[in-house]
Amino acid sequence: MILSVDGLAFDYRSTPALSDVRFALGRNEVLSILGPNGVGKTTLLKCINTILTPKNGAILIDGREVLALNRVEIAREIGYVPQRCETGRLTVFDAILLGRRPHIRWNISENDLKVVDAAIRRLNLEALSLRYIDEISGGELQKVSVARAFVQEPRLLLLDEPTSSLDLKNQLDILRIVREAVREQPVSAVMTMHDLNLALRYSDGFIFLKEGTIFAAGGSEVVTPAMLREVYGVHVIVERHKGIPVVIPLEEGSG
Repeated sequence: MILSVDGLAFDYRSTPALSDVRFALGRNEVLSILGPNGVGKTTLLKCINTILTPKNGAILIDGREVLALNRVEIAREIGYVPQRCETGRLTVFDAILLGRRPHIRWNISENDLKVVDAAIRRLNLEALSLRYIDEISGGELQKVSVARAFVQEPRLLLLDEPTSSLDLKNQLDILRIVREAVREQPVSAVMTMHDLNLALRYSDGFIFLKEGTIFAAGGSEVVTPAMLREVYGVHVIVERHKGIPVVIPLEEGSG
């Protein structure tokens, strides 16, 4: 397993946010964390990345305790894409190059430049590479953030709502690129998502949080109308299209 989370708990001051969260993620897998607003999805990602320090529990990357690693070691193991990216007076190229910092010893190498160039091409950012990031759209900035995480060459990608500011085409592009990267490289990914159907299309496994705990976990077989009703409080039907489950909300009083 690339990632193991065992008994994770976190409180905001005296208010529990996460309680006894346990799961594991295999190599070359994409896991989506789902659930309503405020159930702890982003908090869980930040605990895995040690942006937040858990109250209890263990987080292991390839058997190494993440809380025992220093910041450079963590950056070599985990690439993090937040919901909101900070802007500044950097070009797109330089902003992505910052992702190489954990690997740069004295000077920027030819390999560093090749890795950045490959990420720019993968995210179709060539036309923007010399633009300043405070002059591009929110969706374009999100793609820059994903590219910066890629060039870290981590074993684990954490993506917090990676499609939230993107139009439909770019949503599909980003998730396809993440899916391909996980298939082709020694990396796994954990994403928080609100769009159930995008998650079902691009993920291998699913965790549904309710009130800070795992309510359901597994493959697409756990995505049932009864479970979704319990987690979201919404009546749905679940049908399959070309083998992929599709969640269809029902109007109140129907079904």
